[in-house]
Amino acid sequence: MIKSFEEISKTNKEVMDSSLKSYASLTKGMQTIAAEATDFSKSQYETGTAAFEKLTATKSVEKAMEVQTEYAKSAYEAMVAQATKMSELYMNVAKEAFQPFEAFVPAAATPAAKTTK
Repeated sequence: MIKSFEEISKTNKEVMDSSLKSYASLTKGMQTIAAEATDFSKSQYETGTAAFEKLTATKSVEKAMEVQTEYAKSAYEAMVAQATKMSELYMNVAKEAFQPFEAFVPAAATPAAKTTK
């Protein structure tokens, strides 16, 4: 079935509006992710510097091993927590960026379903 020029024009406008909303959402989300990555990097740098200072102040090998083990454990736990947080942020960005297009999925699926029958 051929659509009228007005219907095509309306659909094109809706797609453009959805694209702009999606792009705005994507930009905001990526800024949030970049800020989070920067904050984590700063935090880890400060933690690493403090651990190094503590390590250089030790008087025995046993104490140095204890300090290093504590640092390695805390750094690992922080990295796992950060990876989980970043994963959630990326999932949220993807969901929000796709949301403006959700209205088009049923509309596009209907003609496709009719064609396959």
